[in-house]
Amino acid sequence: MLKTRVLTALVLLVLFLAALFWLPPSGWAIFSGALILPAAWEWAQLIKYRKVACGLYVLFVAAICASLFEFGQGGRPAGPVGAPLVIYLCASLFWMIVVPLWLWRTWLPRSRWLAALTGLVVLVPAWLALLELRNLAPALLLLLLSVAWISDTAAYFAGHRFGRHKLAPAISPGKTWEGAAGAMLAVSAYAVLWSYAWPSYFPPALKSMHFGLIGMLPFLWLLAAVGIYGDLFESAVKRRAGAKDSGVLLPGHGGVLDRVDALTSVLPVAALVYLL
Repeated sequence: MLKTRVLTALVLLVLFLAALFWLPPSGWAIFSGALILPAAWEWAQLIKYRKVACGLYVLFVAAICASLFEFGQGGRPAGPVGAPLVIYLCASLFWMIVVPLWLWRTWLPRSRWLAALTGLVVLVPAWLALLELRNLAPALLLLLLSVAWISDTAAYFAGHRFGRHKLAPAISPGKTWEGAAGAMLAVSAYAVLWSYAWPSYFPPALKSMHFGLIGMLPFLWLLAAVGIYGDLFESAVKRRAGAKDSGVLLPGHGGVLDRVDALTSVLPVAALVYLL
């Protein structure tokens, strides 16, 4: 199982990096859709849609993404107001306010219509952010994605070694407060590295105000925190559905949604900060 998991991860990483740096914008949009649309299918299955309804849901998500393609290439009105920023703002409020309240109150949308709408909030802003942040710079998108990857990896090892106190036992028994602390510590080290190695990729507001490391620390802490919430939220949805994994598409890893759960929350928040 471990060998399969590692091989799958290596293949996915090579494909992702090749697409990130070499594909044209339209090709990147299709590649990003190849990540989001299977996740949409898995979401529809988790909320107990039948196969025909799952297919229609995927087509609906695809149609929304296609209608937003121009915005993903930077096509927005002059000034701070525009459809993408409204989308990112709504998604950010969802991840920073609504999801923590839902998890705290152990409440999830019971209506299939509300659950389907929630899936749109989870998936569509993430797809749009993949386009817009890559349009700013492929390396910037990679740096932001690395926040979630570093946080997740550090949380796993810190929790495995030091974990004693459960973070959310009713949702994900394996996650601990010690793991979350390890994630924040690793992200702090990453913020220091970013500040010295890649200052040109700071958010414009931090550069204009000369915040430097002082600004990068809370920014990356915020991304790490919403990434943890994204992971917990998907775990809660799976638990409600009685599923261990969101799917079986990725050998050794489960479904696509299992692999992008943290990214669906991190990317819209990062895009909001960079594009304000």
